[in-house]
Amino acid sequence: MFAYIVRRLALMLVTLVGISIIIFVLLRVVPGNIVDILFDAAGFVDPTDKANLEKELGLNLPIYVQYLNWIGGLLQGDLGYSYVSEKPALQEILPRIPITARLAALALLFSAAIGIPLGVLSAVHQGSRLDYALRIVSLSGLSLPSFWLGLLILMASVSLFGSMPIYNPNPKTWTEAFAIYAVPAMAVGFRSAALTMRITRSSMLEILRQDYIRTARAKGASEASVNYRHALKNAILPVITVIGIEAAFLIGGLIVTETVFNIPGVARFLVEALRWRDYPIVQNLVMLIAVVVVVANFTVDMLYAAIDPRIRYGD
Repeated sequence: MFAYIVRRLALMLVTLVGISIIIFVLLRVVPGNIVDILFDAAGFVDPTDKANLEKELGLNLPIYVQYLNWIGGLLQGDLGYSYVSEKPALQEILPRIPITARLAALALLFSAAIGIPLGVLSAVHQGSRLDYALRIVSLSGLSLPSFWLGLLILMASVSLFGSMPIYNPNPKTWTEAFAIYAVPAMAVGFRSAALTMRITRSSMLEILRQDYIRTARAKGASEASVNYRHALKNAILPVITVIGIEAAFLIGGLIVTETVFNIPGVARFLVEALRWRDYPIVQNLVMLIAVVVVVANFTVDMLYAAIDPRIRYGD
């Protein structure tokens, strides 16, 4: 198991180095930079002032020097300064991370708590009216864009209650905090719940046809024991994969949701930084998302190895 973890950690490191290079290069090859945007907004271009500003921001250095400076700063905990606010990038990013983390965690919890039980229920009652109804719900979840669903929720809230959920950075009680995040979490988590439901159903149907399931029933095991102790335990690996992928996807998928619900999280801040070509903010946020994706995949690998020991030996 130790050798398996070491291999996975080494792969994580190589992956993150490759991602950092891609992020840095792509940001630099895109036409225009923060200096061009600032001078275009001012309506005039003074070549001397422009050159001085590029030198001050370090944009006149060779690209590999800029990359090494960035990586060196990351290793020392220095993320640089925002070109727009002129504040440390870490100071701009840190307050927004808990907001997005709470929203993503609640959405993931919602998708797992709804998707897995309904997927099992749909598989156990295959071909019934309940199965067809749940399949329609899952298809709806996969078909409805999160931004459109969010707008529907806002309009329904205004129509029914005369108001819409508004983000409050300082909720007084935990119930108020839960209410603030619950509505956008359900909007973005509905798709994940639908995908989890379909994967759970497909995996369960395959397992329920196995001989050991018929043997368990023949020995007098209860339906609950057969479905959850025997079938779901062996059908959970593909579901874990989907949940791990969705955990990583939610960080990027929250961009639209945070914009619709006016939530000042990481995803929305990334869009604003991209618009201004704020390189230190953009490259650090994208790197943060990359780390979340890599860690999520590493966690899934570890769960695989813990649930099925054959995986680490056959890797």
